Amino acid sequence: MMKYSNGMGDDERYAGALDRILELVVLLHEDMTKSLAAQGLSVSRMTLLWTLRSLGPSPQRALAEALHVTPRAITGLVDGLVAGGLVTREPHPTDRRATLVTCTPRATELLDETAGQQREFGRQLFAHMPAERFDGLVAGLDDVLHTLHGLGLVHQPGVTS
Repeated sequence: MMKYSNGMGDDERYAGALDRILELVVLLHEDMTKSLAAQGLSVSRMTLLWTLRSLGPSPQRALAEALHVTPRAITGLVDGLVAGGLVTREPHPTDRRATLVTCTPRATELLDETAGQQREFGRQLFAHMPAERFDGLVAGLDDVLHTLHGLGLVHQPGVTS
């Protein structure tokens, strides 16, 4: 595997790598935001749906904890998803004071479709890469994520991203 150096010192190489990651983040975020907006969703609402898919029917308090947001923020997100027909609020079977937020069949279909689109996009991005280079990319990204978690810059994921 060829090392990226071009006669630069480590600090310059690291800054160049970070620049590429930041450019990637911006491009992917813009693409995701546009794609979700076309479906009447925000990144926050879709994140809540993915969390529900992972956790199953959940009280709003558990969703707020999983997403590291306030209960007030979850209420607004759930209200929007209820209005869009993507989740329901149902009585909790054992706690009369709580309600469970549950995906509707429409949300499950949307999530399945989105997962398929992600697989296809992944194929478009990575299928041309030699296996060794792809494995190195994944290992490098894992290292960066591990470092970020260790620095406390991002929360440990409670659900798959």
